[in-house]
Parts: sequence; C-alpha cells; structure tokens
Amino acid sequence: MPETRNVRGPRSVALVGPYSSGKSCLFEAMLEAAGAPVKRPADPRNRPATTEIRVGHCSYLGDEWSVLDCPGSIEFAFEATAALTMADIAVVVCEPNPAKAAAVAPLMKYLGDEGIPYLVFINKIDTLDGGLAETISALQAHAGAPLVLRQMPIVENNAVAGYVDLMSERAYQYRKGQPSELIQIPASMLEEEQAARGRLLETLADHDDALLEKLLEDIKPTPEEIYTDMHKDLVSGAVIEVLLGCAESAGGVRRLWKTLRHDAPEAAETAQVRKSVDADGPALAQVFKTAYVGHTGKLSYARIWSGTITDGMTLNGTRLGGINRFVNGELTKVPEAKAGDIVALGRLETVPTGATLSANGNAEALPFPEASPPVYSLAIATTDRKDDVKLSAALHKLAEEDPSLFITQDVETILHGQGEMHLQATVAHLAKAYALKVSTHKPSVAYKETIKKAVHEHGRLKRQTGGHGQFADVKIDVAPRQRGEGFQFIDKIVGGAVPRNFIPAVGEAAEEATQKGAFGYPVVDVSVTLVDGGFHSVDSSDMAFRTATQMAMKEALAKADPVLLEPIDHVTISVPNEYTARAQRLLTGRRGQILGFAEREGWSGWDDVEALVPEAEMHDLIIELRSQTMGLGTFRKRFDHLAETKLAP
Repeated sequence: MPETRNVRGPRSVALVGPYSSGKSCLFEAMLEAAGAPVKRPADPRNRPATTEIRVGHCSYLGDEWSVLDCPGSIEFAFEATAALTMADIAVVVCEPNPAKAAAVAPLMKYLGDEGIPYLVFINKIDTLDGGLAETISALQAHAGAPLVLRQMPIVENNAVAGYVDLMSERAYQYRKGQPSELIQIPASMLEEEQAARGRLLETLADHDDALLEKLLEDIKPTPEEIYTDMHKDLVSGAVIEVLLGCAESAGGVRRLWKTLRHDAPEAAETAQVRKSVDADGPALAQVFKTAYVGHTGKLSYARIWSGTITDGMTLNGTRLGGINRFVNGELTKVPEAKAGDIVALGRLETVPTGATLSANGNAEALPFPEASPPVYSLAIATTDRKDDVKLSAALHKLAEEDPSLFITQDVETILHGQGEMHLQATVAHLAKAYALKVSTHKPSVAYKETIKKAVHEHGRLKRQTGGHGQFADVKIDVAPRQRGEGFQFIDKIVGGAVPRNFIPAVGEAAEEATQKGAFGYPVVDVSVTLVDGGFHSVDSSDMAFRTATQMAMKEALAKADPVLLEPIDHVTISVPNEYTARAQRLLTGRRGQILGFAEREGWSGWDDVEALVPEAEMHDLIIELRSQTMGLGTFRKRFDHLAETKLAP
C-alpha cells in the first residue's frame, strides 16, 4: 500500500459504535500502536461504560491525529453526535455477530445523512463463529452505500489467525500486541480470495468507467488505481470499507491506521466540503464539548476549522487561558493550535457548547446538532437543605457540560434526560465532583381537577375585633367550562350590591381558590359569576371580600361534583418494523390508545407508532421499550389533553 500520500495538517477520527463493541479498547490499542499509550484498566472485562468523549493525540508515520472515543450507549448519543460533526472520518466499531448488526442502524443513517465519511471495523474477530457473510449482509441492510470487504479472515483450527488484504493481495498473521506478520496466502484460500477481490473491484468500477473498462477487458488494474478509487469513493460516501481486527490483542490495528492515513480526507477538505470554510482563512473554531475539570476549571473542547489560534488571543471577546492537547491521557499545554487540530481551550467562561469562535466574535455560526428530546425524568433533592444553593449551581454547570440534560424547577427540581443510565451518571457526577448528597424519586404527575355541575354558593364574613370589624357578603355561581377553556370570572352585580372597587378582589380570590380543589390539585376550566352580595360602609375591605370569596369557593368546589383529571400525552414510538407489534402491546399495556402506525419518514425498515398515553404511565416507558427492541426503540411525546380518571393519584 503506498505510503507517499502528502497530508496537509492534522486530522481527526471518531470511534463510534454500540455499547460493548470495544471502541474504548480500540482507542487504547490505536494510541499504543502510535507510541502514545494511555492507561488501560487492569481487567478489561470490568471496564466502566464510556459516558463522555475521550480525546487522545498521537502521531502515526509522521501524521498528527486526534482520536475521539465516543460513548456507545444511546443515552449518551449527543456526545457521539457532537464529536462526529468535528471529525474528518468515523470508524464504526461492531462485532462479528449478525444478530447485533441492527444496533448500528441509527449511526449509519446519521453518518450518511450528514455526509461524514466512515468505514466499518469488525472488532472481536477472534469470536467469529462461522462465516463473515451473514454479518456483512446484516450490516448492509442498514448501510446507505455498498459495503466493501477489504479483508478476509484466515481461519486455522476454528480460530481467526490473521487476514488477507484484498487490495494488496497480501496475507498477515496476527501477533498479540505486535505488528502482524506477513505470510503467504494459504493455498486453500486462493480461489475464495480471488472471488472476493473481484467483488471489491466490481464495486469500485461502478463509480469509475476506466476501471470498469479494464475489468471487462480482463486487464489487471494497478495498485495505485485501486487505492485512488477507494479513497475517492470512501470520501464521497459511495462505498464503505470494512476492515477486521481484535483490539484487545492489537490485531489489525496498524492496518486500520494505514487505511485511515491513506483514505481519510484532509482537514482542509473536510472544512470546505462539510462546513464551507477555507482552511487558509482567519482563525475559526467551534466548541463541541464543555467540561469543568477540578483545579483546571472550565475546558472548551474545540475543532480548529481554519487559521491558527495562539494562547492568550481573544476569542469572542474572551481572552484565551491555555491550549491543551491530550498526550498519553494527560493534559499537555501547547502554544498554538492550527487548522485540523482538536484541542481543549481554557478559561472561555462565557462561551457555550456549540459556539463558533473567531478573533472578532462576528463569524457566522456554524451548524451544531441539537439534543434529542428527553425520554426519562427524575425528581432530585439534597439530603441537607443547606446544600440547595450549591445544588442549583452544580446543575447549571452540568447542563452546560451536557446539552442533552434538561432541568426544570417548579414544585420539584426535575432532571430530564436520555434514560436511566444517563441520569444515574449525572447523580454520580454530582457526588464525585461536587460532594453533593442527593435523593431521587419519580416525579409527581401534574394532576388537575374540574367540576361536572354548576352550584350556587353564599360566602359571608362578619367579625368584630374591637374598632373596625370585617364584613363582606358574596353570592357566586360556579359552573364547569369546556376542556381547555380555562378560568373565567364574570361580574353580574347590579344596583351596587358590591361596590365596584371590591369586585376585582372577588375575582382574584376566586382564581386563587382554584389553585387547590377538593382533591388537593389545581382546578381548571371553571367559571365564577358574582351575582349578588352585601357590604358595610365601614367594615368592608378588599381583604374581607377576598376571605368571603375563598370561603364560598371552597364549599362550591366540594359540592360541584369534582373529578380528577390526568394529563394525556401524544406519544410517537419509533422502532424497527420487526418490533412494531411489541411497541403496540407495550402501549396498550399502559392504558394507551393506539392511533395508528406508518413507515418512519426517511427510515427504511422502521415504523412510527402513535398513541395517546396517560402521563402517569410514561415514567419508565423508555426502559421497557429499549429492553424489548435491542436498545433501538425511542419515542417523542407532547402534552395532548386532560382526561377524567378514577385512578387514585
């Protein structure tokens, strides 16, 4: 494989894939192969799940690289999405198991939609059971372009011992922790290797008439022609290369590096094609992650799209306080960063995640992904009320670090996120980074009340306390309104039975009384009509009329056939169509009313199932949905209406 291709500036690669596919192990193996090892866990089997982006810097064969290890869990998908928008190329890591191929479908669709070049690395090839064709076929069902198998596994004694590179027609034997050893292609594989190479060339020829002509005339193309076509087609998204390996033993890792080195687009090409930015222009960068790191303070992870950024320069009106690279897993200060670099910038206190940075602060904002709507919530409270202010400040920082975390504060402080693991990680971070002890519980459902019949009520206040007393007399009609019409106050006083200056107090008190009905919940959709009353020229006051009105309202709401209302959400569940029936059963089992289902727009093989579901049934829906759909199912919801319920709240 030619290694003479000139590369301009540093480049970046993002490692993405399903949970447990081995991305973090591959991240460590790649850095070790490049001479920049990071600390590995003592027991890889007990490796903690990656919940945020890890960045590593290294140089391979003279080229500078930023390597981004992205979380695999769907609950931390925003981290991966943010990293992908910054990287020059992605490596989708998966296992050689066709049953798990569907797990990469959302990733492949996102990469295709965004025009991000990527290749597939089938990891854990040592666990291959049988042939590879089923896995390739299963992956192809979710890929937006033809998969091109670059390597064939060499199987000895029912175990994968190496691979044949179909482009160079060379065979290699794995050596644990070392570069693979060049060997002869096994004679038993020659026929199969030629057939597989032929399929590779035919796929490339679909996009190159000159290559097609050579194949039709049975002329063997040169290696340079094949490598050039592969690079061109991969960058354009016309094909997707598939490589094999075992990260845990470093098998295939150096071949992956060489493929990336040759086939990844240059930083300037990425900037121009995907961001319409001239890499030779003035300094321009974009923040894709924010982190608060102990004594270091705020770090803004950023991709430099053009120009050069130097320590101490002013960006968006804030003086930069340090430029950091991640060498051997440790923060290392550098004096500058150039186009193509991914670095951590210090002390940009007022700069949010997603911000576009320039010297004058007036650069046009570059697009940045939005977080998915939350699907799981927890109410949170400190175990010591003295920590309430500290908790509020900590949550503000966490929301800045994680745009997929949403926080609301009303009666309760509620965390809204992408799943149970996401919010548990948030709570653990509060304890570790901020020494906050908190408790969590299921959020309260926003029940409401209304009434079903009209009533007439009389409220009279007469008190003598020495000096001026308190006197007010009100007669009101309380009646139900149509759902969603809200509160209405009507004044029908004639003849001055209640002086005009006291009537506003009656209306305000009547509305305040609806904040707590017979069941203890806010009352909605009622009208209150002031029809009569009485007053005293000395003892009547706003306060007296307020009190009399509240007395009348309390009695009226209890007598007017009160009913409990529960919020109903309009829910759209998105699943691969093989799980559509399961999704429907799941919804009906939660008192859901199925409205219908249809093919999910833009998603081949996926369905959207729509239903009306009580909010009380929504709390752990995402947990059960993911458990029944290999983690692929998700949903969107919005409040639809209030409905009567006989369930005890």
